[in-house]
Amino acid sequence: MTKVAILGGSGYTALELIKILLRHPNADIVCVTSRQEETPLVAEMHPSLASRISLRCEPFHADRVVARGVECVFGCLPHGASMATLPSLLERGVRVVDLSADYRLRDPNVYAQWYGESHHDLAHLAQAVYGLPEIYGEEIPTAQLVANPGCYPQTAILGLAPLVAGKHIDLQSIIVDSKSGISGAGRTPKLAYHFPECNESVTAYNIGQHRHTPEIEQSLSDVAGEPVEVLFTPHLIPMNRGIFTTIYAVPRRPFSESQLLDLYRTYYTKSPFVRISTNIPATRDCAGTNFLDLAVRVVRGRLVILACEDNLVRGASGVAVQNFNRMFGFDERTALA
Repeated sequence: MTKVAILGGSGYTALELIKILLRHPNADIVCVTSRQEETPLVAEMHPSLASRISLRCEPFHADRVVARGVECVFGCLPHGASMATLPSLLERGVRVVDLSADYRLRDPNVYAQWYGESHHDLAHLAQAVYGLPEIYGEEIPTAQLVANPGCYPQTAILGLAPLVAGKHIDLQSIIVDSKSGISGAGRTPKLAYHFPECNESVTAYNIGQHRHTPEIEQSLSDVAGEPVEVLFTPHLIPMNRGIFTTIYAVPRRPFSESQLLDLYRTYYTKSPFVRISTNIPATRDCAGTNFLDLAVRVVRGRLVILACEDNLVRGASGVAVQNFNRMFGFDERTALA
């Protein structure tokens, strides 16, 4: 049994993570931390966990985590807080899956540009492996630090990877249009996510400035072997959870839809959580699961890729456990399918 700890236990991603790990036959949650002054029971913060977990949240102390025999820590802290906290564990040999953005961007200058602050843990940043199993799966098993991918980027990267890998599209004119449920903004109350503000309303935000843009471009450039640029626009949708992404690309040669389907099915033949369909996917069909659903269409000679996922499971906690499974030699599907 692998002992695990969760740092930052109050949020939506931590709740989903605990639910998954409680049914994992090889994981034992021995510590949940919180930055709150109080030390509530985990089940008090998340009533759906009543009678399922008896742990009480506690302040973070690296020595205490290590003393309990923790082998893997899941960091559910905000960006900035992760790089201030995780080095004390990494230096003690603990393996980490970090769900924040702190270790996703390899270039610290790019991080500073998009996040407005300097990166303070360059040594571990250089060691981090981007935790998208379908692309970086061979690097994850030996990694000490896995940077869990963002929710939006997964739909964009996996939606485009088969096309950019074969240089089948123009790499400089890609449009990514994404829509997310309110839970993607986290649990901390903010005016824009107050029910009367967001219900019965759809709006775009951070146009041309969303922090997931360089993350998408970094991974797609890795796949293509040359720079890739995307025009990424996120939207807020009045639903609890789910992401739906529509991608537009210009092909370098004519494609039929059957050829595209063959291309995608071949590329993801060993990816158990990517489902390729002839039907248009819908967020309701992957809600609560670790599946990312894809469909492809040809419209007036252009390619339209449709992708959706549950932003809290596949978009965060589910793929974190998928990474954990790879890191510790368990079947990738354990507790997820």
